[in-house]
Amino acid sequence: MRRNRYQKGSIKKRCGKWIGQYWENGTRRNRLLGPVSTMRKSEAQAKLDKILAPINSAQDALSGDQRFKDFVEGPYFGFYLRKWKKSTAGNNVNRIKVHLFPALADRRLSEVSRDDLQAILDEKATADLSFSVVDHLKWDLKQIFEMAVAEGCIQRNPGALLFTPKEAKRPVHTSMTIEEVIKCLAVLEPRERLIVRLALMAGMRPGEIFALKWEHIQAGSIQIRQRVYRGDIDSPKTSNSVRDAAISDTLAADIELWRAVSGAVRPEMWLFPSEKLDKPIRKDCCWRRNIAPRLKAVGLGWVTFQVMRRTHSSLMNDLKVDPKIVADQLGHTLDVNQNVYTRSAVGRRKEAIEKLETSLLM
Repeated sequence: MRRNRYQKGSIKKRCGKWIGQYWENGTRRNRLLGPVSTMRKSEAQAKLDKILAPINSAQDALSGDQRFKDFVEGPYFGFYLRKWKKSTAGNNVNRIKVHLFPALADRRLSEVSRDDLQAILDEKATADLSFSVVDHLKWDLKQIFEMAVAEGCIQRNPGALLFTPKEAKRPVHTSMTIEEVIKCLAVLEPRERLIVRLALMAGMRPGEIFALKWEHIQAGSIQIRQRVYRGDIDSPKTSNSVRDAAISDTLAADIELWRAVSGAVRPEMWLFPSEKLDKPIRKDCCWRRNIAPRLKAVGLGWVTFQVMRRTHSSLMNDLKVDPKIVADQLGHTLDVNQNVYTRSAVGRRKEAIEKLETSLLM
């Protein structure tokens, strides 16, 4: 398909008439402009210019002359906001506006080079941002310019070969030992202890825990069909997240004890309601007021819900539980379970090394 960023068209004389010729949406067009006997060629050109004005304007909007900010807020957000979940959209839009707009907002798409983009990532990596944020920015840039290529704005994607700088701060992934788990549970009040047990023993995400209703509690399992994110009830994070999480008999007994204490009798009631009972308690408030201070007092101030989820996966690995079972329980893929959440204990690794040494000496 032929595409001109700007065109003046051409004028031909046919059978005593001025005919304007131009391209529109990849198709050659012919337009009658007027008779030669009453219209000069300059007048015919002026009429053709008026016809081409909106076409050229629309084409400019899709060209490499378009500003980065205009393209992102227009075609890019317009397309991907239809795909992203509300929580994902909020994070992505905020990240792009905060970290990319200051440097690129007024830059023309055709003017941006690979080195320009890599320099932005290098600067962010030394600006005390986490590895995760810088890595996400890399993929944002790659996807934005990939779409610009698909739209015909530019010929090549300057973000295709970007890399996350080694200077970006990588997180220290920690998990709790069994002794630390016992200490954690011992210092919490009944409600908070049950919340933490659901994270540690059932491997549930905090948004899944606080979105639970009594109708989700089944014999030997919990139906995970929704989550709460920043006060809004939403669908689970991914398709794998929609699941029935198994619970032990002990955890089931603790849930029933909490039912008796809370006085909940109707299926539609929240497992952990707010004071007005019309919505679940907010995760951040519960953590900040009721959980974090008690954990900090016993030297576990570094523990978070993510640490608890990682602890579940790591302890199950230490117990040699089938990784596929753990992945299904946590609600994600086997690859994520093995490469992100699971941390093998030093003892298990030492045992493996001893087996290797033994095999070499045989």
